[in-house]
Amino acid sequence: MPATVIVGAQWGDEGKGKIVDLLAQHSDVVCRYNGGPNAGHTIVADGETFKFRQMPSGIVRGKDCVLGAGCVVDPAVFVEEIDDAARRGIPLERIHLSGNAHLIMPWHVVLDAAAERRLGKLQIGTTKRGIGPAYADKAARIGIRVQDVLDAKILRQKIEVALAEKNVWLERVYGLEPLDLDEIADTYEAYAKRLRPHVTDTSLLVDRALRDGKHVLFEGGQASLLDLDHGTYPFVTSSNPIAGEAATGIGIGPTRIDAVVGVAKAYVTRVGEGPFPTEIEGPDQDRVRELGAEYGTVTGRQRRCGWLDLVGLRYAARLSGFTALALTKLDVLSDFAEIPVCVRYRLRDGSETADFPAHQSDFHQAEPVYEVLRGWEEPIGEAEALDDLPDAARRYVAFVERELDVPVTLVGTGAARERVLAGAGGVEASLAR
Repeated sequence: MPATVIVGAQWGDEGKGKIVDLLAQHSDVVCRYNGGPNAGHTIVADGETFKFRQMPSGIVRGKDCVLGAGCVVDPAVFVEEIDDAARRGIPLERIHLSGNAHLIMPWHVVLDAAAERRLGKLQIGTTKRGIGPAYADKAARIGIRVQDVLDAKILRQKIEVALAEKNVWLERVYGLEPLDLDEIADTYEAYAKRLRPHVTDTSLLVDRALRDGKHVLFEGGQASLLDLDHGTYPFVTSSNPIAGEAATGIGIGPTRIDAVVGVAKAYVTRVGEGPFPTEIEGPDQDRVRELGAEYGTVTGRQRRCGWLDLVGLRYAARLSGFTALALTKLDVLSDFAEIPVCVRYRLRDGSETADFPAHQSDFHQAEPVYEVLRGWEEPIGEAEALDDLPDAARRYVAFVERELDVPVTLVGTGAARERVLAGAGGVEASLAR
């Protein structure tokens, strides 16, 4: 499909980077449409490990890469990643940065950490990278945009105006030392020189690519259940990861999108605070975490691990209109004789529902209703095709397909890029053969 959106279908860390990397080989342009440098991607390619926080995953394939207007950009991270790309021989002229994207400034990082400390037990569990405060300034129309780096005088003026207000907050509200104007201005002018060659009208670039019949991938940061409007608020990110934001965050019409691929683990993880109905209790939590290497790419934090939640996954499919699903890390479940899968929630009044609760109080107290599926208890990392998977593994994936009414067309069986099995008609179709 000429325009395909890749969406995280759970609480993030589903392996979107790997799926984008796989599909990028058939694409011409890869775009990030939301989020900031808290969206870590780990890709293993040709024996080499790549870890990206800001850059679109398609850079590994040498494709044109776009950071859209819906992103917030930390210049320090951006410069670090383009330097790393240069050391690895990746052409930098293919990296394009929207002039309408907003910059993460030093005060955003300081305020992010200070606000979390002040919340104490009520903290949201942010990565303290300044993403939320940067989006807040964007909404308040006092943000500093990427295009402001094109003029050194304008950049300094905007920093001076913003810092005068932010230092009041730092000193009087949080009791912190003020930030120094000259130091920040000099640092950001140095960054500006590195950013300027990449500033592009990315909306026009993507529009022309689509008009020329080129294949474009749109990559969302974070994931559906962290969506600012539709996720498990307030334990969410500060932007919209769902597929509809691809059009807004890049600057194209929604009718240009042809396909939406959701990415979900064969289980589920969550980082930070917030309700998590299927979180595993007891030693199996540590077992899944170690088997799946569930530690944050950006923060190194342990991820909370749970059994697959089809209620949440069904909700994600509704929000973004999945046309296909990629199910990753199926190999992690290979050690289990029985695998619980949440098919419904039991609510406070004792009723059960297969639909995601519309109200926060219901979700926070929802209990999972499981259907237990038989495990396969054998390694699957060497499987070359869907038909090579054990029957129990294929039936596990087919069960997900039936419950969601969405074909599972990609199945991840290991960390390396080649450990993804493809089936045009989904796993259900492979079983029918």
